[in-house]
Amino acid sequence: MGLEINTLAIIPLMTKMHHPRAAESATKYFLTQATASALILFSTTINAWMTGEWTIMNMTNQIPTVILTLALAIKLGVAPFHLWLPDVLQGLNMLTCLILSTWQKLAPMALMMLTSHQLNTNLLIAMALMSTIIGGWGGLNQTQMRKIMAYSSIAHLGWMILVISFAPSLALLNLLIYLVLTSSMFLMLMTLNSTNTNKLSISWLKTPTLAASMMVTLMALGGLPPTSGFLPKWLILQEMTKQHLGALSALMAMSALLSLFFYIRLSYTISMTSPPNISNSSLTWRKKKNLTYVIPILITMSAAMMPITPTLLLLN
Repeated sequence: MGLEINTLAIIPLMTKMHHPRAAESATKYFLTQATASALILFSTTINAWMTGEWTIMNMTNQIPTVILTLALAIKLGVAPFHLWLPDVLQGLNMLTCLILSTWQKLAPMALMMLTSHQLNTNLLIAMALMSTIIGGWGGLNQTQMRKIMAYSSIAHLGWMILVISFAPSLALLNLLIYLVLTSSMFLMLMTLNSTNTNKLSISWLKTPTLAASMMVTLMALGGLPPTSGFLPKWLILQEMTKQHLGALSALMAMSALLSLFFYIRLSYTISMTSPPNISNSSLTWRKKKNLTYVIPILITMSAAMMPITPTLLLLN
């Protein structure tokens, strides 16, 4: 019921822009989420039929656990059930994209963490590897920022569900850092009013400082040290090596390079390209935004959480 309320509550925000693309996005989102919710109910019913209990915390049979794993993967947009996410985000405005990429991930991820001890580990590992590869590959040829952020989300979700069976606390840490990075990125795109790479290339004319900060946030999304984005990748690869999954760790690390390539390409677009400018002025008109206090805090967190790693690990 909670998942359904969560789904239905965001649909008016999606259809706020009276545009065919927004209606299409809302329809696609509703159908996928309703299918996933039905599958969760189906797995619970099968489990109740087999064990006589309605709780999802102690599923003993393989069939309901596999169905539950697939249902939560559809809800989150994990590969191979990722196709709805880029299309849905492309039809929405930036604020709704921000809510969809951050807040809407919390409920299914919480369910996945609750049931992580009984989910099918091999299935989760296969989906995680597929997500990081597809998330990196899909974003390579994109010019629309919303689609790039959607593929970025798919790749990050891959890292989360990889480690969720072995160390749920690390998956939670990864989720929190992903929320900070994605929020700061979307808020900066909203401030600069950039929806594609062409608009992004003239962003330094509007706010040079913010354009420089965006470059740091992109590096954090790519997972480069010493930014915060490196922290979860490092800890997850360390945990995977402890579990004697060396080949899988190597594949995950290499698939992260695909994502890093398009983040570096975006950083290059922001900081090192000077597009033809017909304006005589070196600065364009700036529109005042009310998010001035939130963005610096999020950018600082995106760039500087690495030194407090021991504290974060103790909190987990």
